[in-house]
Amino acid sequence: MAAQSTYLELSEDDGGSHKFYEVVLDGTQVTITYGRIGESGQSKTSAFATEEKAAAAAAKKVGEKVRKGYATAVRGVRQARAVTRRSVASSRSTARQAPVLWRFASGAAAFGIFVDAERCWVGNQRGDVYTVTHDGTVTGRFRLPDGVKCIVGDDFWIYAGADDGKVYDLSGKVPRVAYEIAEDVDIYWLDIHDGVLGVSDRAGRITTIDHEDEFQWARTGQGDSAWMVRCDDEAVYHGHSAGVARYDAADGTPVWQAGVQGAVLFGWQEADSVYAGTSRGTVHRLRKSDGRSEAVYRCDATVFSCATAPGGRYVFAGDNHSSIYCFDADGTRLWKLATGCGSAFSMQYLDDRLYIVTTDGTLACIDATEAAIRAAQEGTVPEPVDVKAATGLAAVEPAATVETVSVEAQADGGVVVECFQDGGRLRVRVVSEGYDSGWNVQFPKNVREAGVRYLVEGVRASGRGGFYRAYGDIRRLL
Repeated sequence: MAAQSTYLELSEDDGGSHKFYEVVLDGTQVTITYGRIGESGQSKTSAFATEEKAAAAAAKKVGEKVRKGYATAVRGVRQARAVTRRSVASSRSTARQAPVLWRFASGAAAFGIFVDAERCWVGNQRGDVYTVTHDGTVTGRFRLPDGVKCIVGDDFWIYAGADDGKVYDLSGKVPRVAYEIAEDVDIYWLDIHDGVLGVSDRAGRITTIDHEDEFQWARTGQGDSAWMVRCDDEAVYHGHSAGVARYDAADGTPVWQAGVQGAVLFGWQEADSVYAGTSRGTVHRLRKSDGRSEAVYRCDATVFSCATAPGGRYVFAGDNHSSIYCFDADGTRLWKLATGCGSAFSMQYLDDRLYIVTTDGTLACIDATEAAIRAAQEGTVPEPVDVKAATGLAAVEPAATVETVSVEAQADGGVVVECFQDGGRLRVRVVSEGYDSGWNVQFPKNVREAGVRYLVEGVRASGRGGFYRAYGDIRRLL
């Protein structure tokens, strides 16, 4: 008997779901394939004892989807929905040039930036992610399957959110999928705190996903085009076309909603305040506890990005006219200078330097010391160093396999962990003596195989905190 295929689609005109679901019945096997319309999707095949049971299972799957609004369709008639990208329109600044120390051309408009004590990360719309030292040396390159929306850090983990709906862990030698966002979500921005991911999207929704890639809660904001999400211990802060809202981190309960001047295009946070850059040329500082406006920082054009010095001592902003600004905490403008390399889509301040990524794909390091700024305002700036990647620098692409180390090495003081089935899910636990096997931890997606044991040499830890530090070492070895 020939295989029987049922192909369904769910496509909503308002920009929501745009996905397919196919069930193929072939004798005693049922193959289900699902994903975004226009893409190959993911497949899973299940075997049944008899053809009758297989047919019943296939009919049940089709019925479930039909009840959710899916309808029979012809593959290829509907096309993949275009991914939303922020406009890269940018004009030249008329301000004096900022003191750029070095600049690196990544090759395409860049949204993603993350800066820590060791290096700078830049991710662009071609899917390239580069690492650059603070003195301007390119040390690495990753190539993701789609454009990078943003790069965020969580302790020693680094994550990149991409236009393919996945969040990649860049902490190891090879990028690996850490989270998969629902296929109907057009990601605009991400933030992460203690392993819990906050996702804001085109439709104005906010969604949280835990460290085991499980949906926690979702809320629909009062506006759309949600370019801001920031997370802390207690709350998730969500910015969109109608303002900023706070939701309880645990269950998504709304706490407050605050209007601002214009649509929110970027967000930042400090311990007690959140900052929202807007289309009306302002940055608003809102008190986290109740959403009260604490200060407004006024620029001369649409604000694409903002950041602060520690504690909010200085507030920085970048507009769509290729200018950057610095304000005192109370809102007093201290200076405005030109980037010389496009408008800053994202920025971060560290150790008297302002790092920006721009519409023309540049990662630039700006000397933000008082002396350098004063000289720039008088027309004296250093000649920027144009950083180049080494010829032949290999681009490391995502992988779904992981090296294993022999169990015999345990004698040298390593810790053995194993993957096991728990209620239909794969989990990871320690099996070495002296550890509580009841504590579970999540490895990157697609690298776990039931029954496989992993060993990391030289890891010694005690207690729950020690175990998670050991897990960090494991992740770095991946």
